[in-house]
Amino acid sequence: MPRTSTTVIGAGISGIACARALSEAGVAVQVLDRGNRPGGRMSGRTLHGRVVDLGASYFTATDDSPFAAVVAAWVQRGLARPWTDTFAVAGPGGIGEVKRGPMRYAASGGLRELVVDLARGLDVVQRRTVSDVAPGPRVDGEDCAAAVLAMPDPQARRLLERGSLADQALDARGWQATIAVVLGFADRQWPADLHGAFVHDSPVVDWVADDGDRRGDGAPVLVAHTTPAFAEQHLAEPDGAVAEVVAAVRQCLGIDAEPEWTHAHRWTFAKPSSPREQPFHLAEGIGICGDGWSVPSKVQGAWTSGHALGVELARTAG
Repeated sequence: MPRTSTTVIGAGISGIACARALSEAGVAVQVLDRGNRPGGRMSGRTLHGRVVDLGASYFTATDDSPFAAVVAAWVQRGLARPWTDTFAVAGPGGIGEVKRGPMRYAASGGLRELVVDLARGLDVVQRRTVSDVAPGPRVDGEDCAAAVLAMPDPQARRLLERGSLADQALDARGWQATIAVVLGFADRQWPADLHGAFVHDSPVVDWVADDGDRRGDGAPVLVAHTTPAFAEQHLAEPDGAVAEVVAAVRQCLGIDAEPEWTHAHRWTFAKPSSPREQPFHLAEGIGICGDGWSVPSKVQGAWTSGHALGVELARTAG
């Protein structure tokens, strides 16, 4: 890899936003990612013939953010769609009040496709696992102009030299886990205008999304995200969480039938416990960006963090 090239490690939305900003400024950049496709925690999976979003449930865009222009372009091209500004609040006693908020956006093809779209034309190397990032900077012993770690802090810590400035910048307070459980039913057993529900007072589930509603195809599929504490109990065997999640969802939403099929996906590092105000870290040629930066911890924050780091690296290049 030439010394003039910047190496971005991680092809989630933050890493791709960083690489896109560098590329558009004329700076050589390569993205290395251990997965099969870009996406990170905006990834999904094809289950029973359709894509289901397993990570991020939706995204928002404030008018004063550069991310708003990106979202507007996605909507114009039919990649993203305004979904809803209304969610229910549910609990063990059933569905209660309805809360309004900002417009939430979804993607008919799954949120991963938005990251794939941002990555078009970039030099992205998939199925490439990085084991070491050192001051210099060097990635797996090879020099580069700059190295960017676009990933949760616990994953970044595995790659960095202990005591380095980048290592010291990592948050020691940890990240919260969740298990996403998909429930596929024979037909819809919940109100048509549910969209999604924040779940209160449940030790098992804290959020349920109507995946057919957000994707726009009306499929009778729900995706539930567990509480962090419950997820910690089942990280070794995510399938062991399914029965309790199904019971909690049925109780909260008043569903009489059992799902015809289920699927569980573990997110060990779903979200930071305490995201930072700063948009990124950069020292000794090593940058860190992603969900742990540029509060709040949302898709917009992750994009903003990566984009801001890419702009700064481009400004100082050469």
